[in-house]
Amino acid sequence: MDKSRNITVDIERNRVRIVVSHGEDEEIVKLSIAEAQELLTKVGDAIEDYEQRKQVRID
Repeated sequence: MDKSRNITVDIERNRVRIVVSHGEDEEIVKLSIAEAQELLTKVGDAIEDYEQRKQVRID
């Protein structure tokens, strides 16, 4: 991971707040709990897919 990038996740009332800092820029995303759960599932699926593709040997 790029050392100038930082990701923080916090709970604000009934929202999940994700802050991605990169260099001097900062992106803030606020998600409902349902949206955060959907994001978690999609990220998990993408990582699992990546891990499986790494195992496929291309000759």
